[in-house]
Amino acid sequence: MASASKKYAADFLSFVNASPSPFHAVESAKQRLVKAGFTEISERNSWASDIKKGGRYFLTRNGSSIIAFGVGKKWQPGNGMALLGAHTDSPALRIKPVSRKFGEGGAYIQVGVETYGGGLWHTWFDRDLSIAGRAMVRDSGKIVSKLVKVDSPILRIPTLAIHLDRQQNFEFNKETQLFPIAALAETALNKKKEEEKEKSESSEKEFSPLSAITERHHAPIVERIAKEAGVSVNDVVDFEIILYDTQPAAIGGLNDEFIFSARLDNLMMSYCATEGFIESLKSETDLDNESGIRLISLFDHEEIGSQTAQGADSNLLPAVIRRLSVLSLDASSPSPPSSSAYEETLIKSMLWSCDQAHAVHPNYGHKYESSHRPEMNKGPVIKINANARYATNSPGIVLTQEVAKVAGVPLQLFVVRNDSSCGSTIGPMLSAALGARTVDMGNAQLSMHSIRETGGSKDVEHAVKLFKAYFEKYSELEPTILVDGAN
Repeated sequence: MASASKKYAADFLSFVNASPSPFHAVESAKQRLVKAGFTEISERNSWASDIKKGGRYFLTRNGSSIIAFGVGKKWQPGNGMALLGAHTDSPALRIKPVSRKFGEGGAYIQVGVETYGGGLWHTWFDRDLSIAGRAMVRDSGKIVSKLVKVDSPILRIPTLAIHLDRQQNFEFNKETQLFPIAALAETALNKKKEEEKEKSESSEKEFSPLSAITERHHAPIVERIAKEAGVSVNDVVDFEIILYDTQPAAIGGLNDEFIFSARLDNLMMSYCATEGFIESLKSETDLDNESGIRLISLFDHEEIGSQTAQGADSNLLPAVIRRLSVLSLDASSPSPPSSSAYEETLIKSMLWSCDQAHAVHPNYGHKYESSHRPEMNKGPVIKINANARYATNSPGIVLTQEVAKVAGVPLQLFVVRNDSSCGSTIGPMLSAALGARTVDMGNAQLSMHSIRETGGSKDVEHAVKLFKAYFEKYSELEPTILVDGAN
């Protein structure tokens, strides 16, 4: 593997290992943006006096979605934007609001979990699991969000020995047989004493509309969360915690051609989007001749349909674009922007919807369309579907191909078989909401939605280089590809 590819692959490992939850993924992106000189702004404030031509900014929503943008020095209201979207979430097991469980008459301490997204849940058995997410805690008279990541393996979902059930296909009940074990309880008597003690303690405290958090969850779990948040147990008000595999991501294969990792779908695209975007703005002069705005949006909740306040099907991206589209940012121009500046911006803009793609599986080749068989390390995959499960069309392919020529990056094409179902992603919903030209693409991988996925180590560099060129060349290329009359 070339030194540049190795550098990008290793840097991605650092990103994904530090990002076991969407909250951590946003924090990882934030750290990179701050290091690159970006300024944080808030949706709660007016941007009229905060945003300047040539400036670099970012904002978050819910701590699990993030948008970053750079404003060209030649920006005018109604100009186009180079948009790139990805998502921060992956299928996972989430701790239930009331998770305190005991197994086998009190012999095992177990944790109740809920499935999030369409995971390959059988891959979660017999893995060294821990917890990560965010906790809402009391701090100096306020309730604030704190990131939580327990590094040591504290949970495990054990399989049943084959001697006791020789089923040909591994089947299990997700409600009753997917609960991880956390510890051994000494005896049922000790368990009863523990419950009585906690009830006695909680009865002496002030009234709470919900039962105490140590009644809803095992006290040792809450203690771990409190320790990671840097507060006392009594200061933990609530939390959103998921399980994750503690085994770090790694480069593998006989020639280091693979990445073995959790959450390739879709932290690989989140990383490549962030890195390619930052690289397109490394120099102070990179925005001097830019007439548009370069923007990345990393959304939460794609795996469950995106219909949340911070998902791609929310008002997050349209609201940000609307606010930016009418900013003249020119004190010498007293005239107000056009009343149609927002609509003008949308029709001149393009969205690259970037989500991982399927590589052809050597053991299941019959599942793939005969002429569309993407391979790892052969470049990003443009995803096409006649029934609009993906938003790609010919003008989008043409522009993407022009960018790829500049970047020197190979591309691949993918459609599903006619007798196969087709997944979807954020592209179609954003395309419909914005009316902007859209392409769905992503790097090829195996084992999508497994707890441990496989990707190509060279493809990290491919995507970063392609995204960098997209941001640098879009404003120049967009007027040259005509569809609905002269631009």
